[in-house]
Amino acid sequence: MTEKLGRISVERRSGSEPFKEGDRDLGFDLLDFWQWSASDLVANTARGVLAEYLVARALKIDVAGVRDGWAPYDLLTRLGVKIEVKSAAYLQSWNQTKPSIISFGTPKTRAWDPETGQLEKDANRHADVYVFALLKHPDKATLKPLDVSQWEFHVLSTRKLDERTRSQHSITLPSLTELSGGAVPYGDLAKAVETAAARALESGS
Repeated sequence: MTEKLGRISVERRSGSEPFKEGDRDLGFDLLDFWQWSASDLVANTARGVLAEYLVARALKIDVAGVRDGWAPYDLLTRLGVKIEVKSAAYLQSWNQTKPSIISFGTPKTRAWDPETGQLEKDANRHADVYVFALLKHPDKATLKPLDVSQWEFHVLSTRKLDERTRSQHSITLPSLTELSGGAVPYGDLAKAVETAAARALESGS
């Protein structure tokens, strides 16, 4: 029995796969489910995955496969740079009395190995570079998460996060801006990541 309980190999789906009851087609498909479950791109979970996708596209990372939600970091560049993506937004799906205060979680974590089902003994940061994606647009009536001009990005090497003397669990936007040197637009993201990764390697990170 245990020989059949290894990791499942996930295949990329098209959305046209039908739901069935045995051999009987139920008249709805996987795309219907995706539209129902993931159309709210402002919701925290979906926004986080969207941010990863935008960063992957900016860095020309292959997205022809399937996102690995169990990896200890979010993305891997063609040059082997490990990327962690964090997202935040001023606006939320629910009714707000004021915009959200921006803070990004940056805790060290124990990596989980999906091949063995075991956690690492010690907590660490597993990426080389962090990308902090902020959906900065302030107006709900015109909010469009698919418009990259409504986002800004801060890039930090993990080394800089590790060397912080303040909280190791989170970072506020003012502190992040000071450490990163300021936000970069989507079109400059790849260069900013490349620069951060090169500096980390030079510093022995």
